[in-house]
Amino acid sequence: MAKDWTLGEKTASLKVENEYAVLVSVITPAVTETQAHEYLDELEFLAHTAGAETLKRFTQRLQHPEHRTFIGKGKVEEIQKYLETHENVNMVIFDDDLSGKQTNNLEEILKVKIVDRSTLILDIFANRAQTAQAKNQVELAQMKYLLPRLRGLWTHLERQRGGIGMRGPGETQIETDRRIIQNRIKALEQKMKDIDRQSQTQRKMRGEMVRVSLVGYTNVGKSTLMNLISKSEVLAENKLFATLDTTVRKIVFGTMPFLLSDTVGFIRKLPHHLVESFKSTLDEVRESDILLHIVDVAHPQFEDHIRTVQSTLTELGAADKPTLMVYNKMDLYRERYFDDLVDKATRLELEAELADRLMHAYGENVFISAHTKENMDAMREKMTRLIKETYVVRYPHQVKAW
Repeated sequence: MAKDWTLGEKTASLKVENEYAVLVSVITPAVTETQAHEYLDELEFLAHTAGAETLKRFTQRLQHPEHRTFIGKGKVEEIQKYLETHENVNMVIFDDDLSGKQTNNLEEILKVKIVDRSTLILDIFANRAQTAQAKNQVELAQMKYLLPRLRGLWTHLERQRGGIGMRGPGETQIETDRRIIQNRIKALEQKMKDIDRQSQTQRKMRGEMVRVSLVGYTNVGKSTLMNLISKSEVLAENKLFATLDTTVRKIVFGTMPFLLSDTVGFIRKLPHHLVESFKSTLDEVRESDILLHIVDVAHPQFEDHIRTVQSTLTELGAADKPTLMVYNKMDLYRERYFDDLVDKATRLELEAELADRLMHAYGENVFISAHTKENMDAMREKMTRLIKETYVVRYPHQVKAW
C-alpha cells in the first residue's frame, strides 16, 4: 500500500474524525528505560496535539534499528496482531524518522498509515501556521523531508527485476518528482529571502531599543508569560507548538521601553531540516540582547529540556547572550512534590536549595508561576536590571534616570 503523494499542493493534516493510533519506540543502548518512556509520553502529547488518540504503546530493545522495517520481524507481527483485533486503529506512529523504504514496507504489512516523528511535527506545524512566513517555512521543511525519501515511496511503480533495460515508469516518475520538489524548494527559499529582507527592515525601524526574547521548550508557558508581561492576547493553550509565528510587543517598565518577543518552542529530536527552515523565524532570538529562558520546573525531565534548548541556542549562535532562567509553574511543582505533611519552613528550605543548585548549574534565576502570578515582581526587578545594564553598554546616549 503506497502513499499517494500530491506534490506541490497543500495537503490536509492528519486530523480527521475519530483517528486512533499506536506508538512505537526502539530503545537503543544509548537510551535508558526512563528516557524511553519519557520520549513516548512526549510523542503521545504530539499525537494528541495533531488530533489522534493513542490506544497502545510498543517498545523494543535493539542494538540498532532494522534496515527493512526499523523494528524486528517479531515486533511487526505483534503490532499486526493487535491491529487485527482493533480495527479502529488507523495509524502507527514511530518516535524516530523512517526512510521512504521502511515506511512503504510497514504500510504494505500493517495496512494502516505509518507516521514518523518528523511527519507528525510537520503536520502540527502545518495546522499552526498562520502567516505567509510560517506557511512557507512549513512547506519548505516538508519538501526537504520528502526529497530523500522519494525512491522508497515510489517502489510500487518499478519493475520486479532490475538491471539494464529493466527500468520501469517508476524511475522516470522519481526523476520528474525530484525536479518538481527541487524547483519548489528553490522557489520557497527565494520567498524566504524576500520575507527575511522585509523582517530585517521591520527590525531596523523599531529604533534603538533593547530586545528581549522568550525562549524555552515547547509548552512551558512562554505565551502565557508574554500575555502577563505585555497585557496582550497571544494564543496560549496546553498543546505543543501553540506558537509558530514570532510575536513582538513594545513593553514599558516605568518609563523604560524594550521589545519583548515570543518564539516557537524547542523540542527534543527536532529534525535538522525543521531547525534550518525556521531559522528566519528565530532571527529574533539571534538578534536579541537578552534571553528569558522559560522552564517548566514541574516537569520531571525539566533539566533535560534545559539542555535541549541550550543545544538549539548553540546551533543558532545565540548561546552566549545574557540569560535569565525563569522557572515557571511553581504551583504545579508544589502539588507534585510536596504534601500536606511538609510545613512551610521545610518547603521554603527545600525550594531555596533547589534555587541554589540550579543557579550554580545554569546561572541567575527566578521562580514564578505565570498562572497564579506568583513572584512576578521579583522577575520584573531582575529583568529591569538586565535591561538597564544592556542600555548602558549598547545605547549609552539613550540612558535616562529610569
